[in-house]
Amino acid sequence: MADPPEEAGGGPAPGAGVAGPPRGRQRLEALLNRSLRIRMSDGRTLVGAFLCTDRQSNVILGSAQEFLKAADAFPGSEPRVLGLAMVPGHHIVSIEVEPPYP
Repeated sequence: MADPPEEAGGGPAPGAGVAGPPRGRQRLEALLNRSLRIRMSDGRTLVGAFLCTDRQSNVILGSAQEFLKAADAFPGSEPRVLGLAMVPGHHIVSIEVEPPYP
């Protein structure tokens, strides 16, 4: 019997033998130990080293610091040091990669 015809874009790329890790996983691995800035739904911002994530989009940060939104913070207030922090995925509004310092 003949193989059924493949739809456009539905099959493996020509010459694709052994598949490597998915692109999403490669992108996450490239961010490991990089400093991330995570804005949360309650206005807080956490900055820390990206350690891991899970299927529910929860994020674990190491050496994390918490910054309050401007309206809640005292002028010149220091960030609160959290250390190891788990950020629930459903509270994440945005994630930015901090630029490396020279």
